[in-house]
Amino acid sequence: MVKRAAGFVIFRRLRDEIEYLLLKASYGSFHWSSPKGHVDPGEDDYTTAARETREEAGYTEDDLTIYKDNPITLNYEVKGKPKVVIYWLAELKNPAKEPVLSEEHTELKWLTKDAAKEIVGFKDNQEMIDRFHEFILNKTGK
Repeated sequence: MVKRAAGFVIFRRLRDEIEYLLLKASYGSFHWSSPKGHVDPGEDDYTTAARETREEAGYTEDDLTIYKDNPITLNYEVKGKPKVVIYWLAELKNPAKEPVLSEEHTELKWLTKDAAKEIVGFKDNQEMIDRFHEFILNKTGK
């Protein structure tokens, strides 16, 4: 059975910069990623993304402008098993509001596009950041 997860790629506009929120996992390879988590039984992907963002970063849907029409799906393997992760782009309405980390993460960083791509490491995640960044520039204005 394919594991499913969902989350939000959160960005903010600060001092004419677009910055992305990344969280460092407190487990496994201590990887950096956007808030995300496994879909619970009976839960849809979007509900999971909202719940996980609230649990992992302390942001509610009221804190965010969520672009629901353009999710990006990543397909990859974890320990030899397929995994699907759906991400929606979300803008933090108040760029000064800092996240509140859960025990699942040890650090957070707000990073520019290039720095975010460098720290996530995985090619599909880097391409997702590029695609969302293009959307931000083309659809929402800078």
